[in-house]
Amino acid sequence: MTQPLMPIATAVWLIENTTLTFTQIANFCALHEMEVQGIADGEIGADIEEQNPILFGQLSADNITICEKDKNKQLELITLNLPKNKKKNKKKYIPIAKRRDKPDAIAWIIKNHPNIPDSKIVKLIGTTSKTINSIKNRDYANFHMLQPKDPVLLGLCTQTELNELIEKFANSEA
Repeated sequence: MTQPLMPIATAVWLIENTTLTFTQIANFCALHEMEVQGIADGEIGADIEEQNPILFGQLSADNITICEKDKNKQLELITLNLPKNKKKNKKKYIPIAKRRDKPDAIAWIIKNHPNIPDSKIVKLIGTTSKTINSIKNRDYANFHMLQPKDPVLLGLCTQTELNELIEKFANSEA
């Protein structure tokens, strides 16, 4: 069961401002009844500022009124369907020391998995299309010095990211 964000502060407010039973408050706030009793007696949470669960959108005034009238009913936390945070399309930071390894990683991917599109390699390694094309066309400045190396071993991506990409484009032919 989910509970309010600040259960003790919410319990303080419910004790001060409602006629709910300790059991109802304890169940809603995921506290023990003895804790709620301690809050009511001033032994627990005396210095905690109360939090109004109605203002914070955790309870409705109607729900409190219904529960005050019927001591067998339980308070229901309002759940909000907030959109999940989408990953922002930010550039992948690669330390300066590892940037010289990118062409080797690109060469490895092109050699071992030629069916992976350039746009996906750009995102995986954090490079540019121009660099990928120059390596494919063999006109990269230091092409003769390239040694294809696994980008995971170079620390440019994770094995999981690489495996997902390989699996996604495994069936397509170059």
